[in-house]
Amino acid sequence: MGKPKKCISVDEAKELQKVWCDTRTPEIDKCLGFVDAREFWWSVEDLLEYLKYVKKKSRKMGIDNPGIRVYLGAYPETKCKKHKGYSTLFFAPTGAPAGGLGKGGDTAPNNYSIEPMNIGEHGNPPLEY
Repeated sequence: MGKPKKCISVDEAKELQKVWCDTRTPEIDKCLGFVDAREFWWSVEDLLEYLKYVKKKSRKMGIDNPGIRVYLGAYPETKCKKHKGYSTLFFAPTGAPAGGLGKGGDTAPNNYSIEPMNIGEHGNPPLEY
């Protein structure tokens, strides 16, 4: 198996992270009053398990090419262990049955019949890439 087409170089990833940190984190952290999460971790096993789950449920619904949309979110302070509204990411399945509107790609509708995935880990303080 070769390298996937959409891989980027380590240098490109470092540049993306630097631009994010330089242009967004100072204002976000200042507004919140704490250093917010900006990197998130899931095991490969957890990700594969979720992707298989989405693929299986999607097939049963007639969706042949489901996708995953990644959303930014923030925990309510009352549900956050440290009583701060840290940022998080969650994965949302997408796809429409064959012949449906917005079959695939970035315009595919969210599939609200399949549960999103969250409950990852984040560095505190965040780890630099």
